[in-house]
Amino acid sequence: MNKQDKNNKKKELSLGSKRLMRLTCFLNEQEYQFIDNYLEKNKITNKSRWLRETVLLSIYKEMDENYPTLFDEHEMRR
Repeated sequence: MNKQDKNNKKKELSLGSKRLMRLTCFLNEQEYQFIDNYLEKNKITNKSRWLRETVLLSIYKEMDENYPTLFDEHEMRR
């Protein structure tokens, strides 16, 4: 695979994951400082990526924990 093929694959991958939707939220000063200090302490430079991954991971975990099952937990442990 030559360099041009690798570049074409990268372009194909990036086209499929374009982010076109904007999400805006407001924070008070204390919340903003809390997040800003955390990012600085952990040397995170891409705030947008960190926030997106953090929010989505939290949602995915909650969905996984609350996934409907055929039996309740007590019946499955028998």
